[in-house]
Amino acid sequence: MTQWLEDIRWNADGLVPAIAQDAVSGDVLMLAWMSRESLARTLDEGEAVYWSRSRERLWKKGEQSGHLQRIADIRLDCDGDTLLLKIQQVGGIACHTGRRSCFYLALRDGCWESVDPVLEAPEMIYKDK
Repeated sequence: MTQWLEDIRWNADGLVPAIAQDAVSGDVLMLAWMSRESLARTLDEGEAVYWSRSRERLWKKGEQSGHLQRIADIRLDCDGDTLLLKIQQVGGIACHTGRRSCFYLALRDGCWESVDPVLEAPEMIYKDK
């Protein structure tokens, strides 16, 4: 293992949260989890690879949808326990719901309201790819 991986404060499951941020606009697009292997692969490939907790396996962002995340920069926060990936979002869609960002729900009058449009229907994004 290289020292830079050891400098990260991994949780008990060997994971660290990773925020994906558009490198140009600064928009926060999503949050996912990374393992040592997924982070190392991300660095090697130049495209985001995460750890899927639900599937319990490595998951390359865009492997089904084609909406890859090209890495512009990787940052570690001051506590060493959260990553920030500055990325170029291929196709402009980061969310599996077909929206630009996973953070499309805003709290309005005590209710969560969708404030961002669906750019492409999920059934069109994930059809037999």
